Amino acid sequence: MATFYAQPTKTPHFTNVVGNIYYASQGYIQLQWNAERIHLSDLQAFYEQALTLLDSTSCRKILSEHGQRQPLAAAAQHWLAHEWIPRAMKQVRVEYCAIVDGSNPMHRLSTQTVITDAPAEFVFKRFTTIGEAEAWLSSLPN
Repeated sequence: MATFYAQPTKTPHFTNVVGNIYYASQGYIQLQWNAERIHLSDLQAFYEQALTLLDSTSCRKILSEHGQRQPLAAAAQHWLAHEWIPRAMKQVRVEYCAIVDGSNPMHRLSTQTVITDAPAEFVFKRFTTIGEAEAWLSSLPN
């Protein structure tokens, strides 16, 4: 028997050159990436807004929809894995990240570097569709 999940209501929170950040009514935030190349400062501003939304909603889960996202530069990968993720874990107790992989193989490699370098307690799971990622996040405790 098929399991059906209610479509989450998504409320816009922030937009910049990196992409859009939404609050999903099912208890996670969604990062929707643009295809443009980005500067580290834009990425940092994007993730600071994500941290603000995680804190204000008490969410502990992230859905990162990569789409046509370009590979992240080494400095951005390092900042995410060694600075932002540990800080987010400590400040707002974020625990889970569902990643909907993009189509660019180089992007997938840069994503894997962040996953490998991030603290082991931060749980990543990769998906090919948003529906699969939403179902996984919905199955986790809030």
